[in-house]
Order: sequence, then structure tokens, then C-alpha cells
Amino acid sequence: MKIVTWNVNSIKARLMMVVEWLREHSPDIVLLQEIKCENAAFPSEFFEDLGYNIALHGQKTYHGVAILAKLPIEDVIRGLPDFEDPQSRYIEALVGAVRVASIYVPNGQEVGSDKFYYKLNFYNRLKAHIKQSLEAKEISVWGGDYNVAPFLADGPNEEAFKGERILTSQKEREAFRELLWLGLTDAVRVQYPEDTPHGQHLFSWWDYRANSWAQNKGFRIDHLLLSPPAADRFEAAGIESQVRALDKASDHAPVWVKLR
Repeated sequence: MKIVTWNVNSIKARLMMVVEWLREHSPDIVLLQEIKCENAAFPSEFFEDLGYNIALHGQKTYHGVAILAKLPIEDVIRGLPDFEDPQSRYIEALVGAVRVASIYVPNGQEVGSDKFYYKLNFYNRLKAHIKQSLEAKEISVWGGDYNVAPFLADGPNEEAFKGERILTSQKEREAFRELLWLGLTDAVRVQYPEDTPHGQHLFSWWDYRANSWAQNKGFRIDHLLLSPPAADRFEAAGIESQVRALDKASDHAPVWVKLR
């Protein structure tokens, strides 16, 4: 089973690019973030024509998450449980024997701001929910845009981790690592360990500004985290960075994991 997470940065703006990529690669499950539309406005027919069932948690203009799956989608949860949030950032469902979640963690804007503490609160509630979910010992994958580069190898250079900058601040990185300490596995780092040549400068997001893509100055902020039963079934993982070079591409590339 191949599972992909992708922040598409507006499904309407990237529709045909996303459809053609899915037609070519045909993943079993797709976790989308920043669809930026209400449920009724989502172009479902294009994905249904590819054989996907769809679960949506949309929002007009901003945010919005979705799950596409070749198998039936059941037990859908919209919104992070026990977290009052007017923004559509979390959707979870059971697809066959696999529980998946599509997550769009708040950016945080600026360290120390109200939005930054909203981000940390989101992480705290996500950690509590995952901790409780792990008790079921299900094959689970929590994928999405986590808006944090947790380790030095996840950024362009050490300078990007100095000071208190959004995406790389100490508190954000600790919040992400606390998810790993629950027993989750970072799928891409199984395939490409930090201390190997291929594990360096492995990014999933390149800012539209400052010619970041051309200079390959990106960050790895999109992640697929596996429960222990999912990690036991790990086959491979990767980042489709070449998608970022396409015309009118999202600033994020698809990230994938393959499970037995």
C-alpha cells in the first residue's frame, strides 16, 4: 500500500497537475492539505474518475484537509478531538486495515506570537490524541504538513537553525520530537538516515520567495509518522521533489511511504 501526503496549496489552482500526477503514480491513499475550499466546492468528480473515494474537511479560502482512497473510507473524524478549532486542519479515517490522518499544523507566523502558541497548543493536543490512539495498536499513519524542520539535516544549513525562527525554533522542534518519543517512526528517515549523503538536504518545501527552489534552499516540513505496527510493515519512502519544478507547482512536494 502506497500512502502520499501533499500540501497542494489550493486544489483549484493545482487541479490538473495533481490529477495527472495521481493518474501516473496511482497511490492507494492520498492525504491532502491546504485544499482551500469548502466541501461542496471540492472538484470531487476528477478524483472519483480515478477510482478514489473522498473524505473532506474543507474551509473557504484557507486551510482544509482531505483523504482520498481506493478503498472505502470509514470512521471519519473531522477536527482534532477535544480541541476547539474553527480552522479545518485535521481529518482522520479508517481505510481498510489502516488508520490515516491528514494534518495541517498551524504555521505559527512568528515565535512568541499568539499564532505561535496556537501552534504549540495544537501540537500538545495532537500528541495527546496520538498517545491515546496508539493504545489500539492499529496500523496508523499520521501524515501532513507539520510546519517544522525537526533536525539539522532537514534545513539548508546550520544558520537556518540559529536564533528563534519559525519552523526551526527549539520549542517547535521539541514539540515534533515529542511525537517521535511516543514511539512513532519518521518514514523518510528510515529510508534516508540523517547521517548518510542521501539524507542531507532532503526537502519537501521551498519558499516561492528568494529563488529558493533554484538554489535548493528548502526545509523538510512534511512528514509521515508511523505507528509501531505500521513501521513493522515499512517497505520504502521518499520525496518527489521534481514535482516542485512543474509549472505553477505547489511550494510543497509529495511525500510517500509504501507499506507491505
